[in-house]
Amino acid sequence: MKKFNIRKVLDGLTNVSSSSSASPQPGNRENDTIQENLQSEHFQLCKTVRHGFPYQPSAMAFDAVQKILAIGTQSGALRLFGRAGVECYCQHESGSAVIALQFLINEGALVSALADDSIHLWNLRQKLPAVLHSLKFNRERITFLHLPFQSKWLYVGTERGNIHMVNVESFTLSGYVIMWNKAIELSSKTHPGPVVHISDNPMDEGKLLIGFECGIVVLWDLRTKKADYRYTYDEAIHSVAWHHEGKQFICSHSDGTLTIWNIRVPAKPAQIITPHGKHPKDGKKPEPCKPILKVEYKTTRAGDPFMVLSGGLSYDTVGRRACLTVMHGKSTAVLEMDYPIVDFLTLCETPYPNDFQEPYAVVILLEKDLVVIDLAQIGYPIFENPYPLTLHESPVTCCEYFADCPAELIPALYSVGSRQKRQGYSKKEWPISGGNWGQGTQSYPEIIITGHADGSIKFWDASAIMLQVLYKLKTAKVFEKARNKEDKPSTDIVDEDPFAIQILTWCPESRMLCVAGVSAHVIIYRFSKQEVTTEVVQLLEVRMPYELNDVDSPEAAGEQTPAVSTPGATSSPQSALPPAQTHPSTSSNSSDGPRDNVPCLKVRCSPLKQSPGYQVDLVVQLLWVSGEPPQQITSLALNSAYGLVVFGNFNGLAVVDYFQKTLLMNVGVQELYGLADPFQRQPRSPRKARQPSGGVCDVNDGSNASEDRCKSPTSGSCSPCNSDEETKHHKFIDKTKMSRKLVTVPDQKHETVAEHIHRRRSLQPKKRVCGVRTAAQVSRNRAGSSIVRTPSAPDLYAKDSSFSRSRSSSVTSLERESREIISSFHFSETLSRKGEAMPGPSLWVGTSQGSMLVLPLTVPASSELRMQQAPAVSFGGVVTRLKGGILSMATLDSAGAPLHPPYELWYDPNLPDEREEKDRWKRRRPASPPSGSQEGAPDTHYVVLCSEKQAEVIVLPAQTSVFKHNITEASFVLRADVVQMNTGCCIACFCANGHIMALSLPSLRPLLDVNYLPLTDMRIARTFCFSNLGQALYLTSPTEIQRLTYSQETCDNLQEMLCELFTPVETPEAPNRGFFKGLFGGGAQSLDREDLFGETAAGKASRSLAQHIPGPGGMEGMKGAASGIVGDLARTRMALDERGQKLGELDERTAAMMASADSFSKHAHDMMLKYKDKKWYQL
Repeated sequence: MKKFNIRKVLDGLTNVSSSSSASPQPGNRENDTIQENLQSEHFQLCKTVRHGFPYQPSAMAFDAVQKILAIGTQSGALRLFGRAGVECYCQHESGSAVIALQFLINEGALVSALADDSIHLWNLRQKLPAVLHSLKFNRERITFLHLPFQSKWLYVGTERGNIHMVNVESFTLSGYVIMWNKAIELSSKTHPGPVVHISDNPMDEGKLLIGFECGIVVLWDLRTKKADYRYTYDEAIHSVAWHHEGKQFICSHSDGTLTIWNIRVPAKPAQIITPHGKHPKDGKKPEPCKPILKVEYKTTRAGDPFMVLSGGLSYDTVGRRACLTVMHGKSTAVLEMDYPIVDFLTLCETPYPNDFQEPYAVVILLEKDLVVIDLAQIGYPIFENPYPLTLHESPVTCCEYFADCPAELIPALYSVGSRQKRQGYSKKEWPISGGNWGQGTQSYPEIIITGHADGSIKFWDASAIMLQVLYKLKTAKVFEKARNKEDKPSTDIVDEDPFAIQILTWCPESRMLCVAGVSAHVIIYRFSKQEVTTEVVQLLEVRMPYELNDVDSPEAAGEQTPAVSTPGATSSPQSALPPAQTHPSTSSNSSDGPRDNVPCLKVRCSPLKQSPGYQVDLVVQLLWVSGEPPQQITSLALNSAYGLVVFGNFNGLAVVDYFQKTLLMNVGVQELYGLADPFQRQPRSPRKARQPSGGVCDVNDGSNASEDRCKSPTSGSCSPCNSDEETKHHKFIDKTKMSRKLVTVPDQKHETVAEHIHRRRSLQPKKRVCGVRTAAQVSRNRAGSSIVRTPSAPDLYAKDSSFSRSRSSSVTSLERESREIISSFHFSETLSRKGEAMPGPSLWVGTSQGSMLVLPLTVPASSELRMQQAPAVSFGGVVTRLKGGILSMATLDSAGAPLHPPYELWYDPNLPDEREEKDRWKRRRPASPPSGSQEGAPDTHYVVLCSEKQAEVIVLPAQTSVFKHNITEASFVLRADVVQMNTGCCIACFCANGHIMALSLPSLRPLLDVNYLPLTDMRIARTFCFSNLGQALYLTSPTEIQRLTYSQETCDNLQEMLCELFTPVETPEAPNRGFFKGLFGGGAQSLDREDLFGETAAGKASRSLAQHIPGPGGMEGMKGAASGIVGDLARTRMALDERGQKLGELDERTAAMMASADSFSKHAHDMMLKYKDKKWYQL
């Protein structure tokens, strides 16, 4: 364990390669040493699990014995699902789209075909599936795969119309090839097109049914190597399915028809069906319909067969959603889907194709969902999906991760969330039930909170690397609903998704939740287990101040009253305006003048019924000012012990007391500095005309130079750059309106900084560009305002809705300082003033220009006083400045342990017990006691800061820097958090160049630096977050969350925590042929494919046709994937070896016991002889 002396820290940092500096702390004692337990060997970065719906799915397969479902995607990913909690993710190296999947049924292996004409064999017998073999076709494009049950020969259909045979054990090609020109008739003059179907006759494995795209179907005899029958239809074929008796098959066509053929009557189909076609009365052919993309034909013992098909709807059903049709007997059910159908599979009781199938469910893979319907119940209800596939139900806009939460939180959220579940699901268990859970040792509770574009918030149980939704909160219920298109909210901040969640903060101990939306609103929620009806929603309306140097002088504007009147106050001159000049409603613009003094959204006026769970306590809305919409909120913080919420944006910050529903402070960014303003700020003139909205730069815009990729998103000006995918899934982000622009006046009279600040301060008692309206004023008419029109800075720092890059270094100081934003907050109970002896409440403020300021708080000590008196907020000045915007702050005690801000323990606000109400303040968690300080000497605290470029540790109360570290020079930090590990705490950082770093505390030693994930999408920057105990996550696609760990301990235990996909299951017995079928040969005929396709009979395939590539699965994987007789023999041999070894050990133990018995007998005999002739008194 290494000790760091604060005075001599330079000696300990000489070997650090990056630029670091330390300064001795005056007044610090020599015996003040901080022991740091974290070392670099405690860190390792690795991915753990991926949750959510597979993004852009393209193929699907099901193991009917193992009950495992596999889904392939267009990015080459594989997602495997079993029972609830059993999920696995793996990725093809090439990244090509998966076009086909085939399970080796009950063998623990999977074959995948990619769009780059390669096929891969995956071993599923290990917890992390790996590729055992790969085969890359060089001259032909793969279009179809077929692997018969219990066969080791894979049929591969190609675009040229040929069929190749691949041995799945060795992944080698056979010399046996079915050429297209031999399959079709010699008289045919055209190419039949790609192979779209391959299957063997259920009753005769020697007969292969081949479907070509042009409409030709060929029944090929594998033994004689020639076609037995050819079936021709005028329309293109999309799929083919057998009847289990092998005498009929059915085809689906591009004109919406189904043709049923008898195998011995190739001249014409036995029956033609148009499921959704209109049949004319004159006997003419029905009108053509949309193509039937797939059909499956499944039989039952006790009833009519099932025909399940997708597509085939009439062309006159314009705008109708995708449908799945289930035809059973005379009934036809059309099931509408929310998204287009990618593929579907019918789940049957038996894996044998020559037996009655007995279908019981249909798995439907949609573009954005997975649906399973129950075929055994009337009405075909769906199964309740146990997977976390609703993550993208509305696009995710922000995300927070909380590890090691209070143990009672998850049961509490589950109890209220269970009442939100839908009804009408199938009563049967989820049919995809394979695999086993991992046996991990990680037992602490974890919760993930996601905010969405529709204003909803979801709480997820993420414990033990699983994910399950606990509770869903809809914040849009607080606002009025639009009855028609004209009444829709028009925020002038975003064109769509006005309720989208932008920032959220949560206190797990008090269960207080605070969210900020893109429409410049903040909602504070309390958790209650009781249902209540709120008659009037508590509302606080705030006019955020513009910078006072933008306001005209008192001589020009005259004496003015506050912008919003309060009850009992003297009426302002504007209150006497005629009704025609009153301001418009919330959802409309005024035709008579600029929109002013109205919020972006209208809070509902009717009573609000609130179910158990999170219930709204207070709504805070920012108001329009002189035709200017409010700026979006960029930072948010909550403290339940003080009862305060603070939020900031481009204009400044506001502190709200949610106990008394009042505004405590509302100041501009420049006012926070007071006389110590480090910038040379110059007055600016109001903008005379409304500027057009800023455009969104294209992802291929050449103006984005490569060197701009490493610049900060909080300094400078640029339009938000989003990928096409981001634009599609997060429309509210790329439509943020940059409607305000700075205009400088060169002939403006200059003044000194002191005179300028003095003039600004002199305006405060006469003219404030801020106001408050409480819930008592909601029903009153909004008072007018004669405040002069003032410009504001562009909204470039929307933390999760835009991504701006810095401009050149030659930008003027006026332009730089005008973009200073409140970027972060931190509540703390520490030594906030120089020379302070006892810790006190304080609020630490960080800005985008790297300034850290402190606002000391005065909070009443008792609950009675707290409910009568509001806390006082004072200015403490600038503590330090760093390069880049401040991202996060934290405090440490004198021992280097995190000094968590105080919090209030949770209580139910709706319980009638008054004593609970009175005593709740007493349950406030006290601040950490002074540790290691001598009697009469002040305690020492540390403040940890992390900006986009640097990290710094400041000692309190002296407010001097003791450690400073340059994190990056060529890039910038996107997310930084002070996290608690098992043996200490550290700073975890994620940079735009993809590096994930960890720095020790307080010495800021580099502990981890891994180039993990370059920033390729704004989604990653917006959702990446760290949590305690080495956990982190980000949104890797619009529908998936990727979790990772940077803890060595978690990486070591990961193998045990992962689920098992393969479990030993007995293969069902083959169907009984019966006496007469066995006597007269009516049963299924087997085929020794080795005699046909083996090297001895068929020879070797051309080496130029395909290239074999050994996979990284290893010998262990090869043993696991062994199939057929060879695999059975190997497993039997291993079992015999184990049995022989155990028998040998038993023989050795028996011999040892016999030797011990002989020795005991000898010793007993000697003892008997020794005492044989002795008397009792001689003993």
